[in-house]
Amino acid sequence: MEEQSYFDWSDALFAVAKIFGKPEALKGVRVLELCTRVFGPVTADLLAEFGAEVIKIELPGVGDLMRYVAPRGFFWQNISPAFTHMNHNKYHVTIDIRTPEGGELLRALVAKSTVLIENFRAGSMDSWGVGYRDLSAVNPGLIYQANSGFGQWSVYKDRPSYDATSQAMSGFSAITGFPGRTPLKTGIWIGDCTGALFAAIGIMAALHHRRKTGQGQLLDVSQAEGLIRTLDWTWLYQTITQKERALYGNRDISCSPSGVFRSREGFIAIAALDDQQFAGLCRAMQRPELAADSRFSTVTARLAEDHNRALYKMVAEWAVALDAAEIEKLAESHGFAAQRVVNARDHYHDEHLRQRGAVCEFDDPLYGKVVEYGPGPKLSESPGRMRWLAKPVGFHNSYIFRTLLNLTEERLRQLTEKQVIGTWVDRVGAKPPDDWNGRDGIIQP
Repeated sequence: MEEQSYFDWSDALFAVAKIFGKPEALKGVRVLELCTRVFGPVTADLLAEFGAEVIKIELPGVGDLMRYVAPRGFFWQNISPAFTHMNHNKYHVTIDIRTPEGGELLRALVAKSTVLIENFRAGSMDSWGVGYRDLSAVNPGLIYQANSGFGQWSVYKDRPSYDATSQAMSGFSAITGFPGRTPLKTGIWIGDCTGALFAAIGIMAALHHRRKTGQGQLLDVSQAEGLIRTLDWTWLYQTITQKERALYGNRDISCSPSGVFRSREGFIAIAALDDQQFAGLCRAMQRPELAADSRFSTVTARLAEDHNRALYKMVAEWAVALDAAEIEKLAESHGFAAQRVVNARDHYHDEHLRQRGAVCEFDDPLYGKVVEYGPGPKLSESPGRMRWLAKPVGFHNSYIFRTLLNLTEERLRQLTEKQVIGTWVDRVGAKPPDDWNGRDGIIQP
C-alpha cells in the first residue's frame, strides 16, 4: 500500500468535520468571568473555545457595557457584533456582587470553580469584600486572574485605561505610522486582545502549577505591559545605539524590501527576506541586475536607510502596473512572498480559511446561522470549537443557579425582587431578538 502523503494525512487529522467528535482540552475547568468591555471577556473567550465552562457574571438588567458598543451603531437581532466576538460558548448569569447576598452567591460559585477572571479597576473587588484574599479563603485552589490597565500596584494603578491609551503607554503608537505625521492607532483593540492572550497563557501556566501542587494563586496582567512585551527588538536597539525607533510607514527596517504596496487594483504586501528571495523578486521585476548591485547585493546593504528607501520606490513603481493576483503568481514561481490585502468579505469566500476552520459557520439555537472566525490554535486531538453565540443578559440564570447552587424557584424569585439577580432590560444590546418565542436557546436544568 502506498504511504499517505504528509499533507493528506494532516488534512485528515485536522479535518473540521471531525472537531465535534473529539474531546475538549479544557473540559472540567470552570471559569467565573466578572468582566466588562474587552480585556477580560476576550481572556475568558479564549478558554471557552477550548471547552472551559465559562460563567459570565453581569449586573442585572443592563449587563456588560460592551453590549452597547456597536460598529456605526449597528445591531443585529438586538445584539452588537462587537459583543459577540468575545463571548462565545459562555453561560450568561447576573449577580450584583456589591450586595451582601450577591457576595454570598459569588462565594458559593467560587467554591465550585477553578478560575476567576476580573478586569475592574485595581482594588475594586477587594473593596466589595470579594477580592482574592476573601475568595481564596473559600477556595485555596482558586486561580484569580486580575486584568487591568496598569496592574494591581504601582503609581499608575488608579488610572483608567482603554485600548488607545494602552497603545500610547506601551510605546506601540510611537512606532506605528508615517514619518512626519501623527502616530496611528491600530485598527483593532490590540491592547485588549494582546493582554488577553498573555492572561490566558498565565492561566494555563497556573493550571499546570495547581495540578502539581493543588495551590491557586493571584495573576496580574497589565494591558500596556502585554503590548510592551511584543515590541521585538526595540528595547535592545535603543539601549545600545541610543537612537529612537522612528516611524517608517509601510517599510520594514529589519527586512528589505518588505512592506505594503499599491497594485493596479488594491494593495499588496511584498517581502524578500534573504538574497535568494530577493534575486527571485528581481527576476519577477525583469531587473535581474539589481541582485548584483552593490547597494542591494546583501541583506545588510539593502537595510541601509538610503538603499532601503530607493528599493522600496523601485518595487512600488513595478507593483502599481500589475494586478495583485499577477504579483502573487509571480511570487509563487520566483520564490518571494506576496499577499494581497484582503478584508472580511474575502475571508468569507476564502476556501483556505474555510478548510482550516479559521472561518466557520454554525447554527446558534437563539440567533440561527452565524459566521465567525474560528479558534486560532489547531489541536489535532482536542480542538477548539464554536458552540454558541453570546446570549442576552441573565439568559442562563435559572440553569446555572438551580444546577450548581440548588436554588429553588422561590429563592430565585426573592433574589430577583431584591435586584441581586435578574434578566435583561428592554434595551437593544441586552435583550433577545424581537421575534423570540421564549423557548429557543433555553437550557433546562
